[in-house]
This record gives sequence, C-alpha cells and structure tokens, in this order.
Amino acid sequence: MMRRIIVTACALSLAMPAAAQPAARVEAANRAAIREPSAAGYLDAVQVYPYAEGALYRLYAAPERVSDIMLEPGETITSVAAGDTLRWTVGDTTSGGGDTKRTHILVKPFAAGLHTNLVVTTSRRVYRLQLSSTATTAMTAIRWTYPADELLAYRKQVQAAEAAKPLAAGIAIEQLNFDYRISGDKPAWTPLRAFDDGRQTWIEFPASIVVGEAPPLFVLGDKGEAELVNYRMVGRYYVVDRLFAAAELRLGGKKQMIVRITRGGKTARRKGRGA
Repeated sequence: MMRRIIVTACALSLAMPAAAQPAARVEAANRAAIREPSAAGYLDAVQVYPYAEGALYRLYAAPERVSDIMLEPGETITSVAAGDTLRWTVGDTTSGGGDTKRTHILVKPFAAGLHTNLVVTTSRRVYRLQLSSTATTAMTAIRWTYPADELLAYRKQVQAAEAAKPLAAGIAIEQLNFDYRISGDKPAWTPLRAFDDGRQTWIEFPASIVVGEAPPLFVLGDKGEAELVNYRMVGRYYVVDRLFAAAELRLGGKKQMIVRITRGGKTARRKGRGA
C-alpha cells in the first residue's frame, strides 16, 4: 500500500508541467506561513498575533468598515506597500504620545471578494499581511506580541542581575593569590587576570565577553593532556571550584586561538631573571 502511494505521488509529480512545480511549491509555502485569527488570540475585539519573521498574517475586512493594524508603541513606519491600491484604501495615523505613541495603519476595501497583500516596513521589523474582504465580516483590529524580543530582554535582565551580584562572599582579600601568568594568543577575549583564594580560581575577562562567544576552559595535566573542567560564568568571570597549575582557553576550528593561564608564572619569571 505504501509503495503504491509513493509511486502515485511520483507519477503525479512527473505529470505536472515543469513550470507548474515551482509555483506549486510557492503556493504551499505561503499556505503554511499564513496565521489565521483564532478565538484564543482575541483580546476583546483585537486579534493578537505572536510575531514571527516570515509569517503571513490574515486580516479580514469589509466594505464601509475600517480595520486597524496596530504597531508596537514607539515603532515608526518606513514604508507601506499594497498589492491592490485601486480597490483598497490604506492610510495611517497615530495615537498617544511620547514613549506610548503608537502608529495605526487603517485598511478598507471597496467591495467584497477582494484579495491582496500588504507589506509594512518599520524601524524595527517587517510585517507581511494577507488581506481578504467579505460582505459583512471585518476584523476590528490586529496587533502583535513579540516573544523573541521579550526573551532577549529577559536574558539581558538576567545577565545584568548576575553581573550585579557580588563575585564571592566571605573571602579575605589578603588571602587572594594573583600570581598567575597569561600567555599565548591575544584575542579580544584575552583574560585581564586570574587569581585564587586557595580553594577556588577566578578568571576575569573584558566586559565584552558577555556579548561575544566564550571560550571553553581546559585544565592541563602533568603530562600536558587537556581535559575540560567544571566552571560557571558569573558576570565576566569564570569561577572554577578548584586550583590548577596550568590551563588553556581554546576557541576556533582550523585556526584555533589558545590562551594559557599558568599558576605561579609571574614568580617563576622573576626567579628566572635573577638566576
């Protein structure tokens, strides 16, 4: 049965004109991208769509009724382009002021049974809408939530809160050992310094480490073998719950950047000069 279905599908594909196949793929992709209004998405008379890059949002309109497309507060229009400007009226206005100022795009069809699309570019993103007109049913308004932006803002809040926390509590400054040498390559993330309290080791990075790619840390054994070590990132510090004689930070593929951290390196260099 499965073989018969596969053969039939292949036969249909071969029977379809070559020019029709790309068009069919485009139509299928557009159908899959359309977000239709849902009962769960309504807040009073406003349909609220979760924003996703590449999605198509359906708006149903009707003659003699205006439908409102509400942008995010503070977001400004760069351009508005409609596929059919003869049978659809498209205009814009604003409400509120200051940080709460909101742009509204107002849409109205001249007749029922019309279909077109609308592309709105703004200072923050691009909205792509599919417009359909009916005889009597019109959506009063639509707007969006922005899950990706909210997640990014939350992550920034968490990072800021972590960075504001004390690095460690109950540690006597006089017990800290800063006798570490940092050598090797000089990438932008090269640590500023390393130190320990006899139990834990801290590696301090430039502030840019919180927005860039962080290198993994390897501890070097007695024979020079490298092994991953458990550590956690607190703000711009790596905190390692152990001491080590030597470790390396490595990042990259074929052209790998390697920075070595050696405990007692500064003392060793001073002894070497005096020998």
